[in-house]
This record gives sequence, structure tokens and C-alpha cells, in this order.
Amino acid sequence: MFEEENAQWGLVHALVLDGRGGARSIARTELDDLQMQPHESLWLHWDRSHPQTRTWLRQSSGLSEFNCDLLLEENTRPRLLQLSDSELLLFLRGVNLNPGAEPEDMVSVRIFGSARRVISLRLRPLRATEELLVQLEEGKGPKTASELILCMAQYLTNKVQDLVSDLSEVVDAEEEKIDADERYTPEHGAVLQIRRRAAALKRFLAPQRDIFGQLTRIKLPWFVEDDGDYWNELNNSLTRYLEELELTRERVGLVLEAEDRRLSVRMSRTMYRFGIITGIFLPMSFLTGLLGINVGGIPFSESPYGFLVACTLMLSVALGQWWLFRRLRWV
Repeated sequence: MFEEENAQWGLVHALVLDGRGGARSIARTELDDLQMQPHESLWLHWDRSHPQTRTWLRQSSGLSEFNCDLLLEENTRPRLLQLSDSELLLFLRGVNLNPGAEPEDMVSVRIFGSARRVISLRLRPLRATEELLVQLEEGKGPKTASELILCMAQYLTNKVQDLVSDLSEVVDAEEEKIDADERYTPEHGAVLQIRRRAAALKRFLAPQRDIFGQLTRIKLPWFVEDDGDYWNELNNSLTRYLEELELTRERVGLVLEAEDRRLSVRMSRTMYRFGIITGIFLPMSFLTGLLGINVGGIPFSESPYGFLVACTLMLSVALGQWWLFRRLRWV
């Protein structure tokens, strides 16, 4: 019921974390008079495209105009900004797993975080938040605001791992087919699409890795003590994925180079064979043309064995050429 009511205001989820891994949902109308216990934290997840979201953010959120402008920017990239009063702005990217979408068309989540409040904005649905809701319903979710931000980053990073593994498996399959069948020709359009996806993912994930590295060094008072270790692990994971993406791009290039090399070798062999055939028949064509001249005095024209002699002569020339080519190691 609360979700339907909140959707009219652009509020996707409004949850109060109980500090034990669970959460309770609240309505939009409860926000103004909400009273929380010291161990509780508030998570508001908004639809950035909804007009009411902009209105609430600028008039009722308590955020400065500068913070609101950043959260509502049309285009942005992964970034981290520390604010006064131990607050932060964190913009993250994830792969687009919505139906009919291209995975490299990244989705973004914009987060304002403080000691007991997290405000997140999205334009398109996020699988990461859906998984967070499941964990909270089971009582196994984040307990604090810092853990909530960390879990969201973890789920976004896990989706990257799945896509990177899929791209690598496709390249593996292409390499196996090329090795197994000499005549196999890879689909250039599909192979190039893999390369474009790897490049697009690397473009957005490289700055996000740097952000995770910064978060390992930030010591905000409301961060849990071991949060830095988890951020460092995310940084290492994303570094590994970026290395795999770069390796995937190089392997795609090797697949295309191998195919071009095989086509070049095949064309060279074909032209080589045509050259040999032409070299053999060119003198024979010259002799037949010469003997076919309609003039008197052609040798053996009056002999009944003249045609046989001419054929023997041309065969001798062909065998002589073959022996010469073998001697020169041309064939």
C-alpha cells in the first residue's frame, strides 16, 4: 500500500533500517514528522525523472542548493565528493539489466549519505536495490547507513562480474572454433560488438575503481570500522574486472588478426596456384597460336604425324617447365 502511495510522489522506496538487518516501510506523508530511534537509519530511494522528486529535494530534504543541483544533473560520471558535517555525495554506475536494454548502456545511482540518512536517486530500475530489499525483508540486510551504501556498491559490482564473464566466454568459444575448424569464419559484427562493449564498460568503470580506492582511505565518523577493508576488496575486484575487459579487447583483436591472416594465406595460395597454371599454359598457348597461323611452310603440315609431333612438343615444354619450377623450388 505504501509503495503505491509513494509512487505518486516519485518515492520508490522509503525504509527505516532497524539496526539489526531488517527494515520497515513508511509512507511519504510520514517523512515530515518521522521520529527515529538512535539505532535506526532512514533510506529514501527516489525516481529522478518524477517532478515531485525535484520538488521534495529542493524544498523538504534539507540539502543545500549545490547538493541538489549535483544530484539532479542530467549527465554525470562516477564521482565522490566529501561535504561538510561528515556528509558525502557518491555517484556510481552499473550495467543495465533492464529488458531490451544494452548492458553497456550504464545505469546510474546518485547517493547522498550522512550518519543516519541515505538519499538515493535513479532514472531506471536497478537490480541492486531490488536485491537489497530482499535482504532487508529477510533480516539479513545492512544495519547502518554506511553499510547500506557499501552493499549497494557491492551489488552493482557483482553485476559487472557477470557481464565480464559472459563476454570472456563468448571470446573463448570463438577461439575454440577457430582452432578446431580451419575454414571457420567468425561473425565480424558480433565480435566487434564484444569489443565495443568492453571499451564502453571500461570507460565508466575505471573512474569508479578510483572512487572505491578513495573510500578505503576516507575515515568518516559514521563509517563502520571495517568498512575500509570492504571498499578495498571492491577496489581490487573492479581492478580485476577492468584487466579482464582489457584482455577481452586484446583477444578480440587477436581473433580478427588470425582471421585476416588466414584469409591472406588462403588468397596467397590461390594466387600462387593460378600463377603456376598460367606459367604452364602460357608457352603452350603461344605454340598453338604460332602453329595456327594460316601461312605456308609450317613444319610437319604435310606429314600424317604432324599433330602428334605438335602435341609431343607441347608436352615436352610443359614437363620442362615443371622440372624447372621444381629445381627453383617454386612448387
